[in-house]
Order: sequence, then C-alpha cells, then structure tokens
Amino acid sequence: MRPAELDAVTIDAYGTLVELADPVPAMTEGLRAIGVDCDADRVRRAFAKEVAYYRVRSHEGRDEATLYELRRECVAVILDDLGSDVDPAAFVDGFVAALRFELLPGTGESVERLRRLGLEVAVVSNWDVALSEHLRGIGLDGLTVVTSAEAGAPKPDPAVFRLALERLGVRSERALHVGDSEADEEGARAAGMHFAPAPLVGAVEALA
Repeated sequence: MRPAELDAVTIDAYGTLVELADPVPAMTEGLRAIGVDCDADRVRRAFAKEVAYYRVRSHEGRDEATLYELRRECVAVILDDLGSDVDPAAFVDGFVAALRFELLPGTGESVERLRRLGLEVAVVSNWDVALSEHLRGIGLDGLTVVTSAEAGAPKPDPAVFRLALERLGVRSERALHVGDSEADEEGARAAGMHFAPAPLVGAVEALA
C-alpha cells in the first residue's frame, strides 16, 4: 500500500511496538523485602504462570477498581507458585513497579515516520486500561491508545479495532493495522481494515 491510500495506522503493543524489560530482578528483590523466600529462578517460573493467567484476563482491568483486583489476582498467582502465604495486596505496588516496557528496535522511529507521512497513529492492544501510562513512560506521549479492556472484549473480536477507528475518525478501508498474531489479523480484517504483519519497521518501510 501507499501512504496516500491510508489515513491511519494502528499498532499492536506487546511484541510489535514494545517488549517487557526483564522484571525478575526487581520482582525478586521486592518479594524478599516483604518476607517471601525466593530466588530469581523460582520467581521467573512463577512470573511465567502469571503471564499466562493475565493474557486471557487483561480486558478485565477496565477501571481503577477492576484493575487493582486483576493485579491482586496476578500477584496471588506468583505467591501461590512460590508457596507463600503473604497477602497479595502487600506486593501489588511492587509488582506494578517491576513491569517496565521498552521500545523494540526501530519502532520509535517508525512511529515518527508515520506521523511525518501525515497519518494518524494509534496503539490497539489486548491490555488493561493502564497501558497508556506504561507507554507515556517511554516517550510515546500523544498516541491514541485503545485497549481490549475499554472495548470490553479481546482480539480477535473486532470491537477494539472499531473503537480505535471511531476515536481516530477514519474509515476502516483507510486504516492499516500492524500486529504479530493471528488475533491481530483476524480482528483487523473483521473490522474492515488492512493488515500487515510485524515487525513494525518492515511494515512501515513497505509503505514507501
């Protein structure tokens, strides 16, 4: 496609735009500080279980109350795997502090390139409502961010894509979504959008 054929590009977050900096060192330190007997290997295994738990429930964190409850449940998964009876509420703040996103190589430049082309840019992701806060912390201020939590359903349901199109004020046939999963492609096409597979850098270069 050519830029002239588009008004907007939406981008999946995790795995396409950003990745998670290794949270295990900070998480291990924080858990030890509240009396949990653990080492980095055990925390890494426990965190992997938390990730699987969160992945299918991220859309449940739709407001302050439900987001806190989701985070508390995620911490409970970790503590249970570590065999600890510490109250999960004692580590919610530490858990959140350990989660830091980093831009994937070249993605920041790709976003700026899309903007220079005159295209609207938005992030469309299966995530809770705190995603925009995470992205602001790594230099992505000003991006429209639309999550499955706001839409009420995760990809591949097209609801999150339709919500993004509504907020951007663009027609589906004039929008391209870039993502790294079958759910991205299925949901975008169901919403009437074009689709390009990650990596973002390659997808943006292909527009030239």
